[in-house]
Amino acid sequence: MAKDPVRVLVTGAAGQIGYALVPMIARGVMLGADQPVILHMLDIPPAAEALNGVKMELVDAAFPLLKGVVATTDAVEACTGVNVAVMVGGFPRKEGMERKDVMSKNVSIYKSQASALEKHAAPNCKVLVVANPANTNALILKEFAPSIPEKNITCLTRLDHNRALGQISERLSVQVSDVKNVIIWGNHSSSQYPDVNHATVSTPAGDKPVRELVADDAWYNELETLLNGEFISTVQQRGAAIIKARKLSSALSAASSACDHIRDWVLGTPEGTFVSMGVYSDGSYNVPAGLIYSFPVTCKNGEWSIVQGLPIDEFSRKKLDLTAEELSEEKALAYSCLA
Repeated sequence: MAKDPVRVLVTGAAGQIGYALVPMIARGVMLGADQPVILHMLDIPPAAEALNGVKMELVDAAFPLLKGVVATTDAVEACTGVNVAVMVGGFPRKEGMERKDVMSKNVSIYKSQASALEKHAAPNCKVLVVANPANTNALILKEFAPSIPEKNITCLTRLDHNRALGQISERLSVQVSDVKNVIIWGNHSSSQYPDVNHATVSTPAGDKPVRELVADDAWYNELETLLNGEFISTVQQRGAAIIKARKLSSALSAASSACDHIRDWVLGTPEGTFVSMGVYSDGSYNVPAGLIYSFPVTCKNGEWSIVQGLPIDEFSRKKLDLTAEELSEEKALAYSCLA
């Protein structure tokens, strides 16, 4: 039996990430090769012409799974009936701008988009926030879309997770598909904590811990100079390194990881594998409840759950607390913008 189409919203769809993301969704990368989709694309009025160009290209690509395209600058039209919302649009930080300026712009964007989703999205709509500050934008969205369950509002740290997998794969000269269970804790910012303490590599002799295979704590841990070790700082600063190299931000990898995030959430994670998602904290691992914080999760039947009971050493504890502090500050800043 043919499946009913799923309506997927992409905001900021005429931008770089949107342009990379919509063909992936239309090709079945996000929801599976047998799942028809109707794409809803939203952007701001100055980008209306570019958005129409993206729509023309989607038509020209003749994707068999693509059953319709809504391209609009009207948030209500864009949000009506959507089952999955990928919030890519946001106000980027520009030179000379204070953090509070960026935050206040994004607070107003996410407040209005939350209201449109609240009133017009399908029941049980799943939301992924990509635009930075992703964790706090997701928190604002949750505030102003109270009828969307808090477990349905997440933010993207899968990009950082995938970056960590890639670094380990390069370091150990193994296939990236053989590496699993890295964790990104906390904020999608340079305070995030990429953790390999629970990560393993599949070898002919079975799964081996990454720490054992690397056997070089200076690569991983903080150095005596209090600079971050190479692995942690590479993952934390990777976005900035790509901007420096490409003169543009990470679009392809961000789009790909957004697909990974939704696919695993909807279709489930493989047995024995956990992934990183920014989710609403319930106090697990002594992280303050009420923050959107990245945890290790497993997914089944369209629901995520935080992996419980992982041992946290002293080094990790400090890192978890540091990124939680930053998120608490961001939350306070966002609420002061609301006031």
